[in-house]
Amino acid sequence: MTTLRALMTLVAAMLLAAPLMAAPLRAAAQPKAVATVGMVANVARNVGGDCVAVETMMGPGTDPHLYKASASDVRLLFGADAILYAGNNLEGQLGAVLGKLSARKPTRAVAEAAVPADRLIRHVGAHYADPHVWMDVSLWAGTAPVVAEVFAEVAPDCADAMAARAVDYADRLKALDEWVRASVATIPEGQRVLVTAHDAFAYFGRAYGVEVAGIQGISTESEAGIADIRDTVELVVARRVPAVFVESTINPRTIRAVIDAAKDRGHSVALGAQLYSDAMGEAGTAGGTYIGMLHANTVAIVTGLGGAPLPLPEALADWTARWRVGG
Repeated sequence: MTTLRALMTLVAAMLLAAPLMAAPLRAAAQPKAVATVGMVANVARNVGGDCVAVETMMGPGTDPHLYKASASDVRLLFGADAILYAGNNLEGQLGAVLGKLSARKPTRAVAEAAVPADRLIRHVGAHYADPHVWMDVSLWAGTAPVVAEVFAEVAPDCADAMAARAVDYADRLKALDEWVRASVATIPEGQRVLVTAHDAFAYFGRAYGVEVAGIQGISTESEAGIADIRDTVELVVARRVPAVFVESTINPRTIRAVIDAAKDRGHSVALGAQLYSDAMGEAGTAGGTYIGMLHANTVAIVTGLGGAPLPLPEALADWTARWRVGG
């Protein structure tokens, strides 16, 4: 795997060669944007529409905390007209590469731009804010106008249309936010405890009234230790938690260890449905959209903890019909 030093050397060489590469090889009719993760890319596609082509760097099942950019990734970024990423150290070492490119083209950390500093969650001992902002739909809705501003720089003729789409998309996310809150409220109060492999759901917990316990910290770079598993088992047994959850980008072994240890203590805990944490589902599926990601997570959490998800609101009828999701 290419090292960060090698990547930075490549970036420097490409920047020096930039004057020779100034003439684009493709027609300039449709600008191209690169988004690091699916959650950012999905907002970008909803806002950009036919005005901006959006490509995602990290696909389904990819853990952005551990992602190591390749030389081809740098070339992809270098060839883009605009770059969007989440920020708050979600992309790890890739942030250094993005910093170099930000002087040459519109490059924005959309979550950092959208969310006020006093709304970020900062865990004890962490060196940076929790980056999993998309788990609070009301906060993530703020990324839509940020994307519209960036895209207006590369597609000015579409600026008004993209601004309107950003408003429409944010309105749909407001309806989603209200649905998540109402569905979570159906969980018996004493059972609103969400146990996952790593601490990606703190924003979800704060926004929707759920106590969250992640075996690992906010980054998967650190390994869960025996003490972390033991503490989680104590919580699960003491609170009689009915289900614990695996994540699409995380090895399930620590969660299975909790289940086995709880059983040894006389408490049977179910393995809930897989949650989307740091990546969405496959393209072309409901889970491959941001709305679908939060819908699937909410249905899994609410059902697993003893609640009953409500039907999706009329404001999301177009999404529901497109993906044939019942509610």
